[in-house]
Order: sequence, then C-alpha cells, then structure tokens
Amino acid sequence: MDTAGIYARERSRLDRYVQFGYASERLLSVSFPTAPDGDAHDEHPLLDRLDAYFAGDADGFRDVPVALTLPTDRRAALESLRAVGYGENTTVSALARMTAGLSDDDDGRQTVREALAANPAPLVIGDHRVRDGPSAAPPEVVRRLRSLEGL
Repeated sequence: MDTAGIYARERSRLDRYVQFGYASERLLSVSFPTAPDGDAHDEHPLLDRLDAYFAGDADGFRDVPVALTLPTDRRAALESLRAVGYGENTTVSALARMTAGLSDDDDGRQTVREALAANPAPLVIGDHRVRDGPSAAPPEVVRRLRSLEGL
C-alpha cells in the first residue's frame, strides 16, 4: 500500500513539527515547520519511529528509502553519511574520504558541504552528525538533535 502524502507530528524536544513528504514508498523530504501544512496527516509508520527516536531509541534510519534527486557526487556523499549511525559523528574531510569518487581536497570537501546543505531529508540522513558541516535543518534543530544523540 502506498502511503503518499504529507505527514507531520509535533515534537516537544524541538519546539516544532517534523514534517515529511512521502510517495512511491520513498521519503521525499523532511522539514521542521512551526506549524504543519493544512493537509498533513498525523498517522504514518515513520512518525511512530520518530516518536521512539525522540524518546531515546537509537534509530539511525538507515533502512528508510529516500528519493535523492541530487547530482551523482552529492548523492554519493549523502549515501556515505548514512553509514554514520546514531550517536556517532564525523567531519567533512572524513565524509569526503568515505565517499567513492571524492577525495579530501578542496573540491571534495566543497562537494560534501553542498550535499549537506541540500540534504532533502535531514534527521533521516543525519547531517547533524557532521561536526563541521552545514545542515539542511535549522540551527536550533541541529543543536537539539546533537544533544539528543549525545554529540
């Protein structure tokens, strides 16, 4: 069964909602609005997993299929980031070295930074786990996610 739509649930730890778009059995985007879209639903299995995550469950969301419509090198960087699990962290340089086709030079590090900034699914693809990189999530959300994971 395809559960296409927009889903959101309020997260008291963030003082905002976690909202995502889902279609064709893939996560399309994650955002953190202060109020959900008017047509957002509040029942979805991923919302239940997020409840457990915010309650302290060490879920890295590695198995959640994400539609990554980014240039190949940026997509590869985000796919490499999925190997960095809950409570772990890395650096832009290390992520560049982990990513096939990139190296730890200015171009490789810039590609990683661009990928992190364009991440369509922050939290699920944990850009908050990159200590010295940008995030597609608001800074306050990043700070709280890092705190939740002990980073």
